[in-house]
Amino acid sequence: MNKLLYVIVAVVALAAGAFIYHGINQKESPKHALYYETPRAIKPFTLTDHNGSTFSKEQLEGQWSWVFFGYTSCPDVCPMTLQKLNYVYDELTAIAENNQVLLVSVDPNRDHVEKLSQYIGYFNPAFKALRAEHDVLYPFARNLGLMYAIVDDTEQEGYLVDHSASIVLINPQGEIAAIFKPKQVLGEVPTINEDDLVADFARVVALAG
Repeated sequence: MNKLLYVIVAVVALAAGAFIYHGINQKESPKHALYYETPRAIKPFTLTDHNGSTFSKEQLEGQWSWVFFGYTSCPDVCPMTLQKLNYVYDELTAIAENNQVLLVSVDPNRDHVEKLSQYIGYFNPAFKALRAEHDVLYPFARNLGLMYAIVDDTEQEGYLVDHSASIVLINPQGEIAAIFKPKQVLGEVPTINEDDLVADFARVVALAG
């Protein structure tokens, strides 16, 4: 029954994604994301994925890449964002099959390859987690229009890292197409509205097509 239910949910999600895509496929601009009519270039970079393999700009080509910064010890924003992306992943792939979700760790001190592998696999085995030292991360973050800062003493157990809750959408040419920013509500965790994300992705793909 559980397998049957999973299949039914997946089919419904795919149908919903296709419906949204065809319903919006009228060359209209995204309504919620910061959309770049002229995509922004990404400079060459070299990161390491959760399998220990090199991940560079070449791995962005041919894919719609969803990039956000976070870390495995993040108490709220990161797991919630990954859960939402996993929830709508079938809808995103119904709009465009070539999707990849990329979590870039801003805590290389604790987020070694093995830890990232265990963490990202919990949410979706298709997702990827990336890491690098700060000398690579800082310029990469600036290039994407994101930020992070370690404000606590890293010698203390359980230190926190401040980071953007935005998601950057990179087009199959390896350029920044749009940035999805969370709604800021007092007393609530800043996360992206998944329905807005799916709808605007359909608009971006239609404009790119």
